[in-house]
Amino acid sequence: MSYADLREFIQKLEQERELSRVRVEVDPELEITEFADRAVKRGGPALLFEKPKGSDVPVLINAFASTRRMELALGVSSLDEIAARIQSLLEMKAPEGLMGKLKMLPRLAEVGSFFPKSVSSGPCKEVIRRDNFSLFDYPILKCWPEDAGRFITLPLVFSRHPETGKRNCGMYRMQIYDERTAGMHWQTHKHGAEHYRRLAKEGKKTRMDVAVAIGADPATMFSAILPLPPDVDEMLFAGFLRSRPVEMVKCETSDLEVPAAAEIVLEGYVELGELRREGPFGDHTGFYSLADDYPVFHVTCITQRKKPIYAATIVGPPPMEDYYMGKAVERIFLPLMRLQLPEVRDMCMPAEGVFHNLLLVSIRKSYPGHARKVMHAIWGMGQAMFSKCIVVVDEDVDVQNVREVAWKALNNIDPQRDIEFVMGPVDSLDHASRLPNYGSKMGVDATRKWPEEGFTRPWPEVIRMTPEVQRRVDELWKQAGLK
Repeated sequence: MSYADLREFIQKLEQERELSRVRVEVDPELEITEFADRAVKRGGPALLFEKPKGSDVPVLINAFASTRRMELALGVSSLDEIAARIQSLLEMKAPEGLMGKLKMLPRLAEVGSFFPKSVSSGPCKEVIRRDNFSLFDYPILKCWPEDAGRFITLPLVFSRHPETGKRNCGMYRMQIYDERTAGMHWQTHKHGAEHYRRLAKEGKKTRMDVAVAIGADPATMFSAILPLPPDVDEMLFAGFLRSRPVEMVKCETSDLEVPAAAEIVLEGYVELGELRREGPFGDHTGFYSLADDYPVFHVTCITQRKKPIYAATIVGPPPMEDYYMGKAVERIFLPLMRLQLPEVRDMCMPAEGVFHNLLLVSIRKSYPGHARKVMHAIWGMGQAMFSKCIVVVDEDVDVQNVREVAWKALNNIDPQRDIEFVMGPVDSLDHASRLPNYGSKMGVDATRKWPEEGFTRPWPEVIRMTPEVQRRVDELWKQAGLK
């Protein structure tokens, strides 16, 4: 199923016993974080804080913090269902003959139904605040003790490419400076940062319009984190995930559009050339990201529902909520990786690798050096370029089983022969790189080595018991009364 808004999703979570209401007063500074961290690490439910200290706006957190809740968020029984839908679209071929074209029409109509729909108004316009507002009216979280302040952690940040006019929606943390300004954490590789640079280079304007939506339907929120190509509208992809279009409404103070069903919308601008120190911030790596200078977002207007709900997340030592969101990205985008690399059988980003630090890939090896070809191809694919360590194994290795990967990979490598290092772009949050945004990456060829690769020794088989003995012991096991 798809959801009209965040509230329908909350109702579903409650029906499925995947949400608990916290009715005691809890401080948005540090205390909500501790609740959320304990809950996710114990496999607990999503949390709706009804009495955040200092605000009458409830806080929703951990809404995506399990595989089950990610499936509910996207309306599927398995995340692989979405991958299958993508695969089906990718396999669409030009129809031949009249009957072929007629049969194709329903699928083409389905694709056409994903496009976002402009509407004149929506729930996010129930209250329009042009004056007498403050960002501190909302229960924005201070997540960790050494954070520089309160941060909006689940924002949908909308901007337009200054040349093409194409919309981008990204999720970038925002440090609250005062009642009407916040940091805009546009890391250098992000599309929002590219819009900013291009507009500054043009020199025709001094300001860049930006809008921030907080609390939309789950598929729309999730779409903001997806590593889509710059020419693919996140709201279009959200429509694909929802199987119905996202309704968009124009802002009060700019031509930007935002999800009409959002809980809260911050309208404003970024002054070109204006930078301010942002951070530190307890980040998804499990370490504090360092303070640096970033653009400043000025809020000129706030629109909201009459009784809004503030959606938030926290990141920190894994596993956290973002791990489950990242796992969904992994499953959904596997078909797109296979489109370029059909030899890839599966991939896995373990929680401890915090997305960009470790990527496990299984391949159908077909020729000498195949594993290295795959490594370099991945480093050339969008945000996969940030993969610090790529481990490539044979197709019979279950990459979702990290124990199996470690066992087979560590046995299969000669470190000097099978590990290679390259230089290139790295994630802005990589505190160990020799320079910001630039450092080394490692590829590990953990496949079986072939004579054509210079390996002349026999390659041993994995130890396995015969099926006959296993079946016999199954019976004897029962007779022995063993559990």
